[in-house]
Amino acid sequence: MSRQPLALVVGAGDATGGAIARRFAREGFTACVTRRNKDSLAPLVQAIEADGGKALAFGCDARSEEATVQLFKQLEQDHGEVEVLVFNIGANVFFGITDTTERVYRKVWEMGALAGFLAGREAARVMLPRKRGTIIFTGATASIRGGSGFSAFASAKFALRALAQSMARELGPQGIHVAHSIIDGAIDTDFIRTTFPETYALKDQGGILNPEHIAEQYWQLHQQPKDCWTQELDLRPWMETF
Repeated sequence: MSRQPLALVVGAGDATGGAIARRFAREGFTACVTRRNKDSLAPLVQAIEADGGKALAFGCDARSEEATVQLFKQLEQDHGEVEVLVFNIGANVFFGITDTTERVYRKVWEMGALAGFLAGREAARVMLPRKRGTIIFTGATASIRGGSGFSAFASAKFALRALAQSMARELGPQGIHVAHSIIDGAIDTDFIRTTFPETYALKDQGGILNPEHIAEQYWQLHQQPKDCWTQELDLRPWMETF
């Protein structure tokens, strides 16, 4: 009996990452979700299974080369073929430049850029022999525009975008679709609700991004035919200025 294809979501949080995992699970994928703390993924796994899908949770420090290599090895040997990778780690922080320590800058770079490279490289290694697969990197406004107080975050996101572009050019001719999404706007999360209530009040007007709608666009990226691939996708609320 053939095993279900795997959709790996690195950084499956309570909002966007979880919505992406649920969306692919509804299409027959085994949603493989990771965070540093495996126990925090239990509600997401339970929700997917309650909806009739299949999900597997893994505790993994995405900044660790050894841990990332082992994760892909375990998935391919024990569970199926990784057909989709979604790298969804945020790593957003706000510090003035003189208050940005070396530790903060390094940690944000490791989470937002190094981890993306490690996951992307391992995905490429298993997808290349099969000549198929989809790799999606989640970016942000900071991927294309640095802002005051966001030197660490923007530097990591700029690097992730460059990685996505380089991989797309290298892997596209080999049958692997690499895409980068720019999430330009507030997302419907508890953080936005409690920290930015004025922004959250725009929800009913379509002024903040719905994680389920983001997930739908990721599914559509995976579904695109080879003659019409998107390498970069901007997603923002209609009222967002840019």
